[in-house]
Amino acid sequence: MLLYQFHELGRAWMAPLTYWAEANAKAFSASGSWLSSMPGAERIAAVNELLYRIGKDYEKPAFDIHSIEWQGEVYPVVEKKIQSTPFCNLLRFKRYTDDAGTIGEMRGQPSVLIVAPLSGHHATLLRDTVRTMLRDHKVYITDWVDARMVSKDAGPFTLDDYIHTIEGFIRHIGAEDLHVMSVCQPTVPVLAAVSLMAARGEPTPRSLVMMGGPIDTRESPTSVNNLATEKPLWWFESNLIHPVPQNFPGAGRRVYPGFLQHTGFMAMNPERHFMSHWDFYQDLVKGDLDDAESHRRFYDEYNAVLDMPAEYYLDTVRVVFQQHLLPRGLWDVAGERVKPEAIRQTALLTIEGELDDISGKGQTRAAHKLCTGIAAKDRSHLTVKGAGHYGIFSGRRWRDQVYPQVRDFIAANVAKPKTSPAAKKAARKAATRRAKR
Repeated sequence: MLLYQFHELGRAWMAPLTYWAEANAKAFSASGSWLSSMPGAERIAAVNELLYRIGKDYEKPAFDIHSIEWQGEVYPVVEKKIQSTPFCNLLRFKRYTDDAGTIGEMRGQPSVLIVAPLSGHHATLLRDTVRTMLRDHKVYITDWVDARMVSKDAGPFTLDDYIHTIEGFIRHIGAEDLHVMSVCQPTVPVLAAVSLMAARGEPTPRSLVMMGGPIDTRESPTSVNNLATEKPLWWFESNLIHPVPQNFPGAGRRVYPGFLQHTGFMAMNPERHFMSHWDFYQDLVKGDLDDAESHRRFYDEYNAVLDMPAEYYLDTVRVVFQQHLLPRGLWDVAGERVKPEAIRQTALLTIEGELDDISGKGQTRAAHKLCTGIAAKDRSHLTVKGAGHYGIFSGRRWRDQVYPQVRDFIAANVAKPKTSPAAKKAARKAATRRAKR
């Protein structure tokens, strides 16, 4: 159980070498440095930057969304914390303008809650999703807190707690005029949250957009799914769960550490990552700064990982990947049975990538088999040709192929404007007058 402590010790030991490599990279590449004119300076700078980036600590990136372009104009965007719990913050990206007509138009646009995955990376992985959705929507997102930063006094965080958190955020924003988009892992708890709300008779969101998620991992199981089923639950608890070291606010909390998750991410495609780093070195030597900067941006995000609460992680392995309780109709949350068939007033759109190697073909679409209370005309499915897991919510395919269909689906399911009794009476009188003419 000392693995986390040894990891932190190794990181501290590597810190001087990392700082030295960073200094060398700058000294041998800066235009004003005499070292940059030495023979082979480009290669020395490239090797040192590569060492620096391999050894550095990657902090949570910023969303860095400060403006959007809409209808040919640029509007400022401010990131605001709307609500918070110890384990999650609800963020709103609010657009601003001085034009009264534009303000009215923006206020009339649909509200969308994007539920980001709690599966290793930070919510900033959905930066492109948020930026694109801001064109036509009022956007909220769940920003999960790194478990090592949450005091042990805050108590455990289970999969049930995750579901209750989503329910609370939906109520806070207002379900009647809300659309919920879940990306990857949260498709399961989001479907559970809305199912429970529907079964209680509470208002539910206008629509659900579920993207690349493990609703039923028995469909086209991937290597990720197989790993979860090949090992018993005790193996995951014994080998992957570790206490947070003393140098963090969450000292003593049991977590699935981010560095172990990152190792797993890299192990899935080691050749691709090796070649990416080799290409980065070559780009630096050649002076191809644009491609080198693209590499930096990608790995600044990819290498920034968070710790997951142990209870939540083990619950997810058991409920979603091993026992398949949701598709089998056997899932109880805090004593309440999850019944997707209870959902009736919420439209459903499922999206899958043709080449997704994380959530296999049919796993997300399985939601349609469960949500039998939703009319067929209110359900739709999209398979994105040529897209992998990340391509359905980030990048060119997301912006050009997926987003237009998501936008149109949401627009087709907006809440009908509420009409007062007086307005209804006036409309009836007007219709009677027209009929007499």
